[in-house]
Amino acid sequence: MPTEHTPRRIVSLQPSATVILASVGQLARVVACTRYCAQVCPEMEFSSRAIVADSWTAKTGEILAVRPDLVIAAVPYQEKAVTEILKSGARFLGLAPRTLQDVYTDIATIAGAVGESTRGERVIAEMQEEIEKVRAAVRGAERPRVFCEEWGKPLIASQPWVAELVDAAGGEFLGQPGAQHSFDVIAAQAPEVLIAAWCGAGDRVPLAKIVRDRGWAAMPAVRQDRVYSISDELLNTPAPTLVHGLHALAAAIHPGRFPQPSLGLRCIRRSGS
Repeated sequence: MPTEHTPRRIVSLQPSATVILASVGQLARVVACTRYCAQVCPEMEFSSRAIVADSWTAKTGEILAVRPDLVIAAVPYQEKAVTEILKSGARFLGLAPRTLQDVYTDIATIAGAVGESTRGERVIAEMQEEIEKVRAAVRGAERPRVFCEEWGKPLIASQPWVAELVDAAGGEFLGQPGAQHSFDVIAAQAPEVLIAAWCGAGDRVPLAKIVRDRGWAAMPAVRQDRVYSISDELLNTPAPTLVHGLHALAAAIHPGRFPQPSLGLRCIRRSGS
């Protein structure tokens, strides 16, 4: 449990850190966060906490103004932003997750820092249990080819932890996770499911437009009406909320086995969306 040695005034420069703190019951220690945190952590939307720049554009003055004893940031960083954080003089915890195991480690690290190691382990166990439950539900099913992207121009495949979730949801992830790809190379792999989860776009990716502009009309995913947008915060926030992203992926990849979520998953419409 928290002690007098644990940080009491935390600045969170990344939504994932805010979500993790909420999951272990220590959101009250957050004295400042980014405007993006409210998108994944509704408790922050109407709070009186200071709003500060994120890990990419951090500013020393904003951090100093709230007198933190811990600043948590995560990739992507700019060297200038890291320098600004360090100049504040507060303890600095920097995260750089790539895989699900990294996400579990980050949860354990943040939970330990605020004296909630036991709750952190419980959160991790619940995530792992849910992932295995979905994996068991698709065992033996056909595995459609899935391309999942986190950015559209340039075309960048989703991160390794998303590739792991696609695998758990019963799909075959196409392309190298986190790498840039050409439209032609992806088209040649004939994805049967196409998923766009653009950073910062919510679920507002213009699906019909990207299919048209890339010349992907003949792609199996397009011909079978299996082009989807999944809300950015469900797949690009390396935190316990990834479980919601997993369920959205499962509903897109195996719609006959999983219910369609009420929020976070949108399919292309023939009228063009």
